[in-house]
Amino acid sequence: MKLTFNVQAADASRSIDVDISTCIVAGWAGRDVQAIEHHIEELAELGVPRPSAVPLYYRIAANQLTQDEEVQVVGGESSGEAEVFVFSHEGQMLVSLASDHTDRKLEAHSVALSKQLCAKPVARDAWPYAEVEDHWDELILRSWIEEGGERVLYQEGPLATLRHPHDLIRGHFGGDAIPAHAGMTCGTVATIGRIRPSPVFEMELHDPRRDRRITHRYTLAILPEIA
Repeated sequence: MKLTFNVQAADASRSIDVDISTCIVAGWAGRDVQAIEHHIEELAELGVPRPSAVPLYYRIAANQLTQDEEVQVVGGESSGEAEVFVFSHEGQMLVSLASDHTDRKLEAHSVALSKQLCAKPVARDAWPYAEVEDHWDELILRSWIEEGGERVLYQEGPLATLRHPHDLIRGHFGGDAIPAHAGMTCGTVATIGRIRPSPVFEMELHDPRRDRRITHRYTLAILPEIA
């Protein structure tokens, strides 16, 4: 899948095209055991069974990655999750933002299938990992949903609560560098209130030290669920 990013580096910006053929969603990727348990309990309320191990690595079809501002879903029971998205280009590791959009109804049957069913929206901006490496834990994930016509904060938390991307890369690929043509989402922070659907999902990765943000917003086109 070809994705186009505007790489915002300290000295200049440039546009790159990246071919992703391997997409991995790292699930249950919290650094704090209590935070992991909180997320497991959130999903348990929806009937999702406990994971067999943490973290788990879900292989997603690369053609599910999209940078469109509208995605189609079947039925009205899916929702987004803001996650860091890491990949490489010409030997350089880059950082962006993605939503692990998931069908919550199907999740009670199979987490892997519930993730595979939904498109994974990806932001159009990226940063060099080297520019955030020394303050990685300070980066903040946020997301907002729409409820009653109002923009409502849905997620907010520092990356200090999640496993370091090198740990996740090593756990799946066996080395410190993410391979060429691979992309990985690196876990999410807990929701504020229950997990719930929304026709709009907006997400942000905030670097408070450099005062910059990667953002992406998408809407859902809900297709009928035919029995």
